[in-house]
Amino acid sequence: MKDILEQLEDRRAGARLGGGERRIEAQHKRGKLTARERIELLLDKDSFEEFDMFVQHRAVDFGMDKAEKIPGDGVVTGWGTVNGRTVFVFSKDFTVFGGSLSETHAQKIIKIQDMALKMRAPIVGLFDAGGARIQEGVAALGGYGEVFKRNVQASGVIPQISVIMGPCAGGDVYSPAITDFIFMVRDTSYMFVTGPEVVKTVTNETVTSEELGGAKVHTSKSSVADGSFENDVEALLQVRRLIDFLPANNTVGVPEWPSFDVPDRVDMSLDTLVPDNPNKPYDIKELILKVVDEGDFFEIQQAYAGNIVTGFARIEGRTVGIVANQPMVLAGVLDSDASRKGARFVRYCDAFEIPIVTLVDVPGFLPGTAQEYGGLIKHGAKLLFAYSECTVPLVTVITRKAFGGAYDVMASKHIGADVNYAWPTAQIAVMGAKGAVEIIFRGMDADGIAAKTKEYEDRFMSPFVAAERGYVDEVIMPHSTRRRVARALAMLRTKSVERPWRKHDNIPL
Repeated sequence: MKDILEQLEDRRAGARLGGGERRIEAQHKRGKLTARERIELLLDKDSFEEFDMFVQHRAVDFGMDKAEKIPGDGVVTGWGTVNGRTVFVFSKDFTVFGGSLSETHAQKIIKIQDMALKMRAPIVGLFDAGGARIQEGVAALGGYGEVFKRNVQASGVIPQISVIMGPCAGGDVYSPAITDFIFMVRDTSYMFVTGPEVVKTVTNETVTSEELGGAKVHTSKSSVADGSFENDVEALLQVRRLIDFLPANNTVGVPEWPSFDVPDRVDMSLDTLVPDNPNKPYDIKELILKVVDEGDFFEIQQAYAGNIVTGFARIEGRTVGIVANQPMVLAGVLDSDASRKGARFVRYCDAFEIPIVTLVDVPGFLPGTAQEYGGLIKHGAKLLFAYSECTVPLVTVITRKAFGGAYDVMASKHIGADVNYAWPTAQIAVMGAKGAVEIIFRGMDADGIAAKTKEYEDRFMSPFVAAERGYVDEVIMPHSTRRRVARALAMLRTKSVERPWRKHDNIPL
């Protein structure tokens, strides 16, 4: 019996070494952790339970029958806990065949995806791989397809998080693309469908891996990634933090953590947050941090479409999604990028029963040929569609401008918001006063325009016209925003909405 136990330990030790000491050292020299080191950081100490440690590839073509068979076949899979909550994980091992996907490698991922879906628990994929194992041909492609199908089946049922911690190329990129969140590591990770060599051959463009698909590209230009971090350690710690905000699945409701912040806290500094000059910007993140529990805000897509801010926070210990126009960037105007960013976030929150708090200061949609040619109408409609189909609690606070169609789109009462508040500084109108008067009284002299502008401002550029019609439920003092939002969310916990049956909607993609 002792010999058998020793053999088991020897085999385990060999499997844990992956591609061997030399390749592990090379991984560390690149500034990267190994697959197992990453799992240890992501999960609670000693909570990881590994599956399929001894699985090996079965390929025989192109010399694979003579190649070294390394236990695990390039991916480590299993489950553990993050702050006591069950999480499933797979971590690609670059030290074994470059982390390339084979038939058996894919079967390991598929098994863990199926278990995560059955257990209704989040799944995290840590990517560091060179794509498909080309010696296996269509078997590898079939494995990708099976993984993709399960990503789609799990979408909107359990949270799926992808962390790109090295190369992620070819077929490997589409699994992360289907998941809910993608995070990258600066300087050591990149994503692209075809690499620099293929690009050079086909289009004659000379480009580096970083320029083609690095973290900066995907967080600020393509919007493929939701955030980037300095190194593996920071990335994994921030993913742990994100998981704490997310429900385990789409039926259990948001997690609730102990809060050391009282719900009726007032902040008198908010009374002077909005400048007297309506064209002067202010930072909406200051409002967010002063309203949410303990100033804790996890921003999503911070480097992309900065004119809208999205992210997770807590109020009374319960997760909420925050969507806010940012006057510091393009005056908070809605453009195509901001609309798509906001729509995706709103749909995620609705899928997982996360209440949404919307902070509105929007002068309208961005005009211009570039926006119109780029499909602003359809992109703006995505945000409108996302809010309109929400069944989660929706609380809206208008801090300053809410002009034109953008007023409707930003969670107005008309498209389904439950509780709509406005600050006394709110201006709710079709457009700015001067522009409106110049259209209504075209041809009037400058003095007349000035007088009519003052008249228009007095009549429409305040929250009370909307309040008179019930479009705003209450005009509130800015310093009491946290208390009013917290009470509204508490009241809305039992919200229930019936929708007509349909197979699925047809959002304007």
